[in-house]
Amino acid sequence: MNLNKLRLKWKIFAFLLGFCVLLLIVLWLFQTVLLDAFYKKIKVTEIRRNAAVIINSIEGENIDKIIADISENNNITVNITDLNGRSLQGMRIFPPENRRRFEENAALITKARNNGGEIYEYISPPVPEERPRNNRTPNRRRPPIQSLIYVKMANNSGGMFASGEPYAVIIRAVISPVNATVTTLRYQLYYISCIILFLSVILAFIIARRVSKPIEEISQSAMTLANGNYDTRFTGKGFYEISALSDTLNTAAVELSRVESLRRELLANVSHDLRTPLSLIYSYAEMMRDFPDEITPEQTQTIMDETRRLTTLVNDILDISKLENEMGKLNITRFSLTQSISETVKITEKLLKKEGYKITFSHNADVYIDADKVKIDRAFYNLLINAINYSGDSRNILVEQAIANNRVRISVIDYGEGIAELDLPYIWDRYFKSGKSHKRAVTGSGLGLSIVKKILDIHGAQYGVISESGKGSTFWFELGLPD
Repeated sequence: MNLNKLRLKWKIFAFLLGFCVLLLIVLWLFQTVLLDAFYKKIKVTEIRRNAAVIINSIEGENIDKIIADISENNNITVNITDLNGRSLQGMRIFPPENRRRFEENAALITKARNNGGEIYEYISPPVPEERPRNNRTPNRRRPPIQSLIYVKMANNSGGMFASGEPYAVIIRAVISPVNATVTTLRYQLYYISCIILFLSVILAFIIARRVSKPIEEISQSAMTLANGNYDTRFTGKGFYEISALSDTLNTAAVELSRVESLRRELLANVSHDLRTPLSLIYSYAEMMRDFPDEITPEQTQTIMDETRRLTTLVNDILDISKLENEMGKLNITRFSLTQSISETVKITEKLLKKEGYKITFSHNADVYIDADKVKIDRAFYNLLINAINYSGDSRNILVEQAIANNRVRISVIDYGEGIAELDLPYIWDRYFKSGKSHKRAVTGSGLGLSIVKKILDIHGAQYGVISESGKGSTFWFELGLPD
């Protein structure tokens, strides 16, 4: 089965259930298969610790009591012998050893000496044969009881033993059979596994449903949004991440709705700006065809002006696309920003002088910057054209250059109607018109501020607008000065 084609709910369900089964397998391994090994390991560790206590206390006066307490508390027997396997004077807690025990101890000590001074061995007695009981029922075979023998060699520091030789600590312990315990645990695990598996299925289904349901609802709403219904709202709840995703998608839906509205407005406005000059060009061309003897310079000038307007509009649209595709491509050079602005102001004022426009450039120093001269000139020119289009009846525009904190600020000020506060966040959008009323500009295409924004963004410049209805607007941008 391809997991990529499973619904999220069943994927979560499968993963949670698999995790529970894995936990059960681990539990079975540790409680049954590995129980005997763990038990023996722990037993050896305890005996080693007890042997270390005895060796560290061997020179003390209470050594006999310490050995007796350790033997009683841990159910072990302790014997301290010489290298021949005989118990040392004053430390014998076993009954008197026979020759067989001496030989056994000596063999163990020899193994310990050959193994670095320490050994432990497991000894299993032979299993007794079953014998009939009163010719009726055979005796039950008891499980064999294993013994653990531990030998630790130690050095005699002198003074206590007459021999002055090294000695050995021999500890014998009974390893309780764990077969019965394992059987008991196994039967318990049968019931526990069934209960845990049943509860795991229910819990995994509940968690999977709770996690997947809000995501499925968001997915359905996203499909509705993808079909163009921008009024869709996302209501995912239950988890912080899902709520945050819902809020993000709601914001995206609002922005998409606004972009769609701007797109339609852009098409309408561009269509308007295309239709008007085309109509004029067609009308004058038709008049020139029908009355070739009455052609006047004003008619040809009108055709040229409207053609230039169309060219500007098309170029601006192409420039926006080019800026979007070449966001990081800048031709950085050092040039005089003051001189460049001064030249642009003079040329623009000369072209519009007949219409009564007055443009003033205020500066007190010649400033040089490192930037893309062509793009910066275009950005300033667009701001200047925007101020001309919205300067109102005053037809006065002020351009200011100011230097502060190693930065230069250029401000373009008009004294027209200004911009409403609610419209300020949207003025950099393509073809946005304050008040939603479209009118033909004196010059330009209506895409100027969008181009300005993109140029200043790729330069990392700061920019903004200060405006108040009825009092005009101030558009500004700041660039850093070279070191």
